[in-house]
Amino acid sequence: MKTVVIGASNNPERYSYKAIKMLLNHDHEVVAVSNKKAEVLGLPIINTDSIVDSVDTITLYVGPANQKFYEQYILDTKPRRVIFNPGTENSEMEEILAKNGIEVEEACTLVLLSTGQY
Repeated sequence: MKTVVIGASNNPERYSYKAIKMLLNHDHEVVAVSNKKAEVLGLPIINTDSIVDSVDTITLYVGPANQKFYEQYILDTKPRRVIFNPGTENSEMEEILAKNGIEVEEACTLVLLSTGQY
């Protein structure tokens, strides 16, 4: 099963970069998604034109103002859960996901990974 990181960045200072690095270090299969074409830690950053199959988790690193752009992509991807990292919490989006049978978690991916709760 895969983890999709929405808001992926190749900037080592960004939390999405740190999450991708930690996910890879914990042997998770990672797909990086953003509206910017680039590469991060050897992975291509893809855009929302590429729907990914067999996704367990989507972890969000885009704020509520930019989430509407990714809403249909998330629904089409059909993950088991979506993690809203600090600063990405969005009750409207969380309600839409829950109504579509997607588990919602307000948490920090980095903390979940470092404490063995991911």
